[in-house]
Amino acid sequence: MAFQYVLTFSLLVAEMVMFSLISFPLPSKIRRPLLKALSIPFHSQQFQVVTKCVFVFIGIMFADSVNRTMKVTNELYNGTLNSNDMLNGGVSRAEIQSRRFYSQRNMYLCGFTLFLSLILNRTYTMVFDLLEVKEKVKKLESESGSRPAASDANNEKLRAKITELEAEKKALLKKSKALSDEY
Repeated sequence: MAFQYVLTFSLLVAEMVMFSLISFPLPSKIRRPLLKALSIPFHSQQFQVVTKCVFVFIGIMFADSVNRTMKVTNELYNGTLNSNDMLNGGVSRAEIQSRRFYSQRNMYLCGFTLFLSLILNRTYTMVFDLLEVKEKVKKLESESGSRPAASDANNEKLRAKITELEAEKKALLKKSKALSDEY
């Protein structure tokens, strides 16, 4: 395997490990520091530039491997077999199938690496947002649980105000009826 594909494979393995760490069900006390530790390099401008360059390079390798796969597949199916199981030019069918296998392997390797990088980014943001929402819910639950007496007192005040306003409404209706009868 060529050196660039070895690096691509190692990047794919690193992405799979990061995805496993992010998606593995861990308690919030462990998950939040883990996510913060994983995100530290991504805040650096140099790291972001290097990452973008690497993924552009992998995208170019993906396009090249797709082109090679199509070329080798066309060569395999357009060649005519003679009685010695040899294609035109003396290249055996097994050799062409071997080249096709390697080009497909490279295509899948680059494609999965690019795809997993997109999925990893989106999963990270979703998990981080989920943790923030869980913390807000816990905070709201603890606030509502600690103030039931205050909310009961507030409810009583509101009920008293409602009865007062209803009494005022009845008085105004009586005045209105008396004025209309008088008119």
